Amino acid sequence: MRYYEVEARVVYGQVEREGLTQWNEVFEGGGRFEDFPNRGFLDGVLDELAVGGRVLEYGCGTGPAACFLAGLGFRVDAVDVSPEAIALAKGFAAERGVRVDFAVQDVCRWPEVGETRYDVVLDSYCLQNIVLDEDRAAVFRGVRGRLLPGGRYLISTALYDVDRVYGEEFRYDAVTGISYRGELPYRRHLTPSALRAELVDAGFEVLSFSGTNLVCARA
Repeated sequence: MRYYEVEARVVYGQVEREGLTQWNEVFEGGGRFEDFPNRGFLDGVLDELAVGGRVLEYGCGTGPAACFLAGLGFRVDAVDVSPEAIALAKGFAAERGVRVDFAVQDVCRWPEVGETRYDVVLDSYCLQNIVLDEDRAAVFRGVRGRLLPGGRYLISTALYDVDRVYGEEFRYDAVTGISYRGELPYRRHLTPSALRAELVDAGFEVLSFSGTNLVCARA
């Protein structure tokens, strides 16, 4: 089991047991399925997207962003490494009468080129959980191999915060931006400039960067 699978199994098990709807409710308290963390960001970029286009969300969790976009008329595929999350996501989509093609996939092990190309690839706070350089590079290659010409790579991700307090069980490496929980890699919290440089090196153009949200395209 990879380092990023361990926490996913624990968290989504808790989501199911406690009747919650998404990941952040475990850490931040209750909320509505529709009030997912990057909802405001998506609302703000919708005018740039062609309704009816194809969207791929990786690290979709229980599917709130995928269901939101499907409800607006986008054709959405959504994947997550957690079978528990995907089972919940299918149920939430059925309850809302929206069609999303959900699948269990490990984005770090994608083939470099996908069979389907997309107008939008979406990351809803998944990237900070993909910690190691080789895994992040694999994700970026996979995204490039799935974006249509002129497509958009939308990213919402946690960044380095000087005020973030890491508990005693965590160790933060300021050079790499990696925090460790015991011996396992846990999060990658880069500075904005480091993340921008990483994306440029991976072959993307950063079109906008506001707060924790980015709009990118293939360079």
